[in-house]
Amino acid sequence: MKRNMQKLMSILAVSTLSISMLAGCGDSTGTAGTGTSTDNTTATGTETADNAATTAEATTSETTENTTADASTLTELPRTETLYFGGYQYGVINDYNPMSSNSNNWAIAASDFSREIMYETLYMWNPTDGQMYPLLALDQPEITDTDITVKLNPDAKWSDGTQVTATDVVATINAHIEYESPTGADMINYITGAEVVDETTVVLKMALGDDGKSVNPLLSERYLTMLYIMNADYIQTVVERNGGNADDIKLDKMEDAVYSGPYGPFLANDQVVAYVRNDNYWGQAESMWGKLPTPTYLAHTIYEDNNATLTALKNGDVDMDQQYIPNVQTLWEDDGLPISTYMEDAPYGVGLVMPSIFFNMEKEGLDQVAVRKAIAMATDYEQIISSAMTGQSATFDQVPRSLMNTTDAEQSLVDQSALTEYQWDNADIDGANALLDEAGIVDTDGDGIREYNGTNLSFQVECPTGWSDWNAALEVVAAAGAEIGIELNTYFPETTVWYTDVTTGNFDIIMYSPSGTGVALPYLRGMFYMSSTYNDLEVNASGNFGHYVNEEADEILAAIPFMTDEAELIEAYTRLSQILLEDCPAVALMYRPQWFYEINETHWTGFPIDGDGSNIPALTCSDGYGIAGLYQLESTGE
Repeated sequence: MKRNMQKLMSILAVSTLSISMLAGCGDSTGTAGTGTSTDNTTATGTETADNAATTAEATTSETTENTTADASTLTELPRTETLYFGGYQYGVINDYNPMSSNSNNWAIAASDFSREIMYETLYMWNPTDGQMYPLLALDQPEITDTDITVKLNPDAKWSDGTQVTATDVVATINAHIEYESPTGADMINYITGAEVVDETTVVLKMALGDDGKSVNPLLSERYLTMLYIMNADYIQTVVERNGGNADDIKLDKMEDAVYSGPYGPFLANDQVVAYVRNDNYWGQAESMWGKLPTPTYLAHTIYEDNNATLTALKNGDVDMDQQYIPNVQTLWEDDGLPISTYMEDAPYGVGLVMPSIFFNMEKEGLDQVAVRKAIAMATDYEQIISSAMTGQSATFDQVPRSLMNTTDAEQSLVDQSALTEYQWDNADIDGANALLDEAGIVDTDGDGIREYNGTNLSFQVECPTGWSDWNAALEVVAAAGAEIGIELNTYFPETTVWYTDVTTGNFDIIMYSPSGTGVALPYLRGMFYMSSTYNDLEVNASGNFGHYVNEEADEILAAIPFMTDEAELIEAYTRLSQILLEDCPAVALMYRPQWFYEINETHWTGFPIDGDGSNIPALTCSDGYGIAGLYQLESTGE
């Protein structure tokens, strides 16, 4: 088996990055994107990054003292101490600013499972077991109808050696709200402020409804794993040097930031972004990890595109890669490389995300359940998974279709036995044709296309050009339409056009993905598919792009955030799944990893893998509880 294979003696020698060479490369235009991987806005295409080349050296005296050399004297990152990532950074970074509205820094990514490299959240999310684990916090939060009380770990320290306190949490929340950061603009709807109880106790104040209770405790709790906590004194420094101007504060590069995480800024230019371990990191206390993470440096070379990153992975220049690689198994089966994935066999990764097609209910014909469901029934999902995804998705036989992703944590929240009659077989052409015939939607003029109200059923199915796996998936959907008398023409515009189309409702059938994992999932996925609360938005990036309306679904979604009884939650999510399958406002085409997970074990071993007993998720040793993976790595000495 691949994990036990003897490393080949003919592995290509890995070139070590010369920082003195990199620093003189000028300010060329880079690109930012992760191929067709998924995040909160599904797959991202290639976007042009700013030309602002920067050089970030070690930013605190403490950090410099903890390393054998700083960025101005080190000529090479020592390969035995450096873990190289790939697939996140395709352009020069803009900043180290958690309040930025334009940050593209690969190590600073706030989400439902925020990246915990430089800045840290109160808790870490683990999709494997659906639990959140304390980080800056100590023990679980106390949640009432109005407040969330969090005890802070008294061992938690900033990179300048001072303690992380409740004052820092309050200052962070207030700054996001006062200066209207992207995080603050949304957070104010659920968290309106915070109060200091004592040095290690903070109370987060939830937005309240007319009944005096939280408007949505689930979305309030979400910020415990999402919000990066910042140092109060440093926030004040940034505010003062920008004259209190909110726009300037959000554009501040924060190269001199005080941080609490295990790694701080070391080097950044148009060739590489590197972080150095803080050897005084508080997490080595027994109350947390009990030791330091293994790599001294974390680095991300800025490659031109995914092909260049793949070449680097093959050569061992990248240790941990996040990108979709068609037929990834050939890297070890045919090429004999020391490369593997989170799972040893197909689907090779954990399906947290469900890329889906959305039907525009305001288009005549698509407002008919029979038409939507017929398209869903006729589609050959097995072909999508085998060809477009090259087997890197669980099939719908393996994980039957519902509102849930493939994790045991989510699957345990739905009664699959109650969904069987709502599900459909793969590529059921006969069943789809029978459904349309029964609905009286037939071809009356013999041109091979069915009509509704005298008009041919002819629609565009849309996703961005260059997203090869999505493009291939929609070709399969279009082929299914031809089998049932519905003309489906694929349309692959530029990413910016597609995004405008999806957010303004200018489409027939369009492909997009809901969020994959987090404290508020699968609730947010249900909202994304079916909530009519988004229907009046002029620009809608939140979900339910086709303007579906179902009063029962809305009532269930409104109730879920207040449910605490597991049996009640199972009943609610099961019914939502039934509605989704019955009405087909959106249809998942595949399961997909949140981040793809390819590792080359030439230089490092001990990466988290499925079934190793570690409970560490497939989140590339960086996101949420995935950061725990850095503590079990071992250098091979090569």
